[in-house]
Amino acid sequence: MRMESDIFDELDLQLLDALEVNARASFARLAEVLGVSDQTVARRYRRLCAEGGLRVVAVRDAVRLGQDQWTLRLRCVPDSAQAIADALAKRPDTNWIGIASGGTEVIFGTRPRSPGDRDDLLLGKLPRTPRVLEIRAYQILHRFYGGPSGWLSKFRALTDEQKAALRPAPGAAGPARIDPEDEPLVAALERDGRAGYPELQRATGRSESAVKRRLAALLASGAVYVDVEYHSETIGFPVAAVLWITTTPAALTAVGKALAAHDEIAHAAAIAGPCSIVATAVVRNTADLYTYLSGPLGQLDGVQHVESSVFLRRVKQLTYQIPPR
Repeated sequence: MRMESDIFDELDLQLLDALEVNARASFARLAEVLGVSDQTVARRYRRLCAEGGLRVVAVRDAVRLGQDQWTLRLRCVPDSAQAIADALAKRPDTNWIGIASGGTEVIFGTRPRSPGDRDDLLLGKLPRTPRVLEIRAYQILHRFYGGPSGWLSKFRALTDEQKAALRPAPGAAGPARIDPEDEPLVAALERDGRAGYPELQRATGRSESAVKRRLAALLASGAVYVDVEYHSETIGFPVAAVLWITTTPAALTAVGKALAAHDEIAHAAAIAGPCSIVATAVVRNTADLYTYLSGPLGQLDGVQHVESSVFLRRVKQLTYQIPPR
């Protein structure tokens, strides 16, 4: 794929990709790998934050932690979708939210921390929410793409050698769990994934060496990963759509793996419900979406039906609420 942007260039894309590989790498390390000065990296980073919506955040990996994940579709009275989406965005257990279908549908992902939290949302709050006309909930069964595997890698802005130089040395991978005493550390990283060790020490009340050891263990186990969020429109990809794909049972795995390899796909997962797979496609324009639906996706063996929901507005990414424009 190729970036098309009026404000960012190839170096900016390389920096974004590098941060997706190792979001906590120092500016000095990033500069060395990218072949530029520390000052250039710092300046580009600040501009990406100010003009590209860049934010680095820690994410709890529900797959590694064995926690439930759900994708929900709420059909709403048209003038209520924004208010409902804003309310959902304030919940810590929602990780992305979009308004689609001309403003009549809110689509979002949620990772309840416990069965009680799940029941509170699915059986309690949502059914009692005024102006919600219909609720459709799909449990995630298997992740084909997404999570620690970032979409930016599909631009191939970095060489394999550069990625290898950026990846942190693998630690001893223990069981993926977040203990109660880890919560202050994880919460601080959810606010700022690049927070320094002194800041993390203050947030946790633990020694710097203890913070380093526990953070290394959380990352090595996969319980937590540090990700980047950004406005895809600033790199020339303003159109995002959720795809509801029905396959034959025998083709489910093959279609999911094929989707994971498509440049357009930022996320794909098998789900329980009337359709087989939910995926997110990110493209330059609606013409490219049509080309993808009728070409690479439509030509996959075993695909029986595809429904697309184009985002009118993306309200939340990961842990960050994007203000309305």
